[in-house]
Amino acid sequence: MQSPVFQIELADNQNVTSRELHYVVRSSEPQARQTRTRCTMSGTPLTVCGDNIVGGALTAPDSDCQMYRDGHKIEARGGLNRVAVYASRAAPTVQTTDLPGRWQYSRCLAEPAPNHVFPYHIYLTDNNSAQNCLSHCSAFGYPAAGMEFGHECCMWPTVPWRSVSPPLTEARTSSRVRRRRGYHLTMVEQLPLRVTARWRALVILSTFAEMLGGCSSTFGTGTLNNWGAPANIGRYEYLVPGLVPPLLATVGINGKVFFLEKFSSSEFQNSTGAYELDLSLVNDFSHAWREMHVKSDVFCSGAVVLPDKAGRILNVGGYSQDSTFGLRLYAPDGSAGVNGTNDWEEDPVNFILQSGRWYPTALVLSNGSVLVMGGENGPNGPPVPTLEILPRIPGGDTQVFLDWLNRTDPNNLYPFLHVLPSGLVFAGYYNEARLLDPVTFATVEILPNIPGSVGNSLAGRNYPFEGASVLLPQRAPYTDETTVLICGGSDSGGDALDNCVSIQPEATNPTWVIERMPSKRVMPCMVALPDGTFMIMNGAQKGVAGFDAADDPNLSALLYDPSQPAGARISILNNTTIARMYHSEATLLPDGRVLVSGSDPNPYDAPETRKFPEELRIEVYIPPYLNEGLRQPVVTIPNTDWAYGGQYRIHVQLFHGKTSGMRVSLIAATSSTHGNTMGGRTIFPAFSCSGNNVCTVTAPPNSKVSPPGWHQLFVLDGTTPSHGVFVRIGGDPALLGNWPALPGFNPPGV
Repeated sequence: MQSPVFQIELADNQNVTSRELHYVVRSSEPQARQTRTRCTMSGTPLTVCGDNIVGGALTAPDSDCQMYRDGHKIEARGGLNRVAVYASRAAPTVQTTDLPGRWQYSRCLAEPAPNHVFPYHIYLTDNNSAQNCLSHCSAFGYPAAGMEFGHECCMWPTVPWRSVSPPLTEARTSSRVRRRRGYHLTMVEQLPLRVTARWRALVILSTFAEMLGGCSSTFGTGTLNNWGAPANIGRYEYLVPGLVPPLLATVGINGKVFFLEKFSSSEFQNSTGAYELDLSLVNDFSHAWREMHVKSDVFCSGAVVLPDKAGRILNVGGYSQDSTFGLRLYAPDGSAGVNGTNDWEEDPVNFILQSGRWYPTALVLSNGSVLVMGGENGPNGPPVPTLEILPRIPGGDTQVFLDWLNRTDPNNLYPFLHVLPSGLVFAGYYNEARLLDPVTFATVEILPNIPGSVGNSLAGRNYPFEGASVLLPQRAPYTDETTVLICGGSDSGGDALDNCVSIQPEATNPTWVIERMPSKRVMPCMVALPDGTFMIMNGAQKGVAGFDAADDPNLSALLYDPSQPAGARISILNNTTIARMYHSEATLLPDGRVLVSGSDPNPYDAPETRKFPEELRIEVYIPPYLNEGLRQPVVTIPNTDWAYGGQYRIHVQLFHGKTSGMRVSLIAATSSTHGNTMGGRTIFPAFSCSGNNVCTVTAPPNSKVSPPGWHQLFVLDGTTPSHGVFVRIGGDPALLGNWPALPGFNPPGV
């Protein structure tokens, strides 16, 4: 007794008659007991009701339903394996007009089961109307959609006419359409064929390639996408052999790159956990690297560049036990071609966090102190749903419990943190976001949930689902709303996301804008470039972050240009041949190239069976602005310690354009790990120039627009950037340069 045409079987009533015969159907399951308002099979009278046909059915001749009951030839009541179907009103038809936006009805297609024409499905049990389904698809940038089974909304990034059977006639689908709550819903048909495959009817609608979306949905607004394919796409280049697969990369104010590795859990038994790369010596491997040392395991820690006068790097948290409490400091020294002598400083007894943290985020606040948030208490440990402030007040506890981190553990590790121009702190965690008061850290506003994928609203953006987040550029006079951008991520099923989402969190009624990427990407890295654009690179197209948790590396680099309209901001650049997955990093170098390093997704597999290697090779990406062979401008800055609102002279030498077409940008010093560029910020300050190539730059006005810290200043001659010069903006208001006053540390002063 399988696949009844209707869901509800009633007690037998031999006096039932029906007056509104609309159509006759034949069951797709020959051995099933099939029913009508009243029908028979094997001599058993049945009365069955329902508000839709289920199990699949096909029209049959009226003559097949001429069976009578017990000699009462009042009315024919179906037949063997046949059911006469009655309806209280006319069956609705497929909605082909008054569709949202610029959608157009195309056709009804036969779909080969068990395959789907459209692999992405969402289930709208109560409201699968054309309005809701198509608006949802439009919001995520999908130009083709269909509805089937009444409650399924299906979508795909292109219109796949060539991959399916010829269209079905409207007559073959009208019986599969039902009306629910005033909406037309297209039901699926399963038609028995001569072979074992079955076909399903799918109503297809399309915006077509040239049409724009923009329909609103519960997730916000969306546009169809016009991905750029520029002639100049830049290129990857091999830079230097590495020593370890680093999991954290930082460019110091001395122009060298500092790498931290998982140390005690390293595959390399002689690893010291810390190394410095001198970019001026990459052609001399024996001198390019300087060995450094840490005392505890920095595996999956966080880091920021401090605003003290040495630009020290602060590393927080770590792998397990005492390492999770770790605080480590390094003051970059030396210069190009000249080794420094400083090393990492730490005291695992007297200089520690208040709570042990694995996968924490660190952020310099507008008052110059350091916020450390989230994490877990080591591998398989409990969540640490708190934040704390550094330096710690003597004798005091600066931890604050965060119920929303506790509720969303373990899907919120390495939360995204940004200081906004109001001074509020943006926090993005799992698929949620909120604004925090920078003093009490109470929630000021809960933002709309972060959109997931077109097929799963519960996808996440933080580890282990791991996307990447940046602030889009701020420009003088700093009156425009600031935008947070998040790209990539995944869901619990390991389906990587194919979109970027952005929001202006301090706007009235903030709304997420969704932009599709050309491919799926989990574990991406995003890098701010001097021209205000962002590189999106690295990651995988399947899985989540972690060891042995992802596959199908994404080898393509993208460029995101916020100056373009939403939906037209992403351009497709060049490809690498090296898989850059878990523990890969990308960071901006002072010469405008992007350094690409790391990847160790399968470190515990035997080397001979390891699918992806412990990646030691280090590459650079040459962005399009350096791929034209143009000479880079030169900038010199007499005073590199700037106060807020101050005006400072810079000397520029341009080789292609004039100062009237010049731009100046400030890229904040960052430390990058797991897609989280801690401290990232891009600012285009006001400036003016005189005729002798002397320009005056006005520093950002306050610590909310630009928290105190170090920035690389670039001059752009047209599209070509200079080498960056580090300047400090806002001083050291929290007096971090005097911290800690402990033996074994050498604070540089403020």
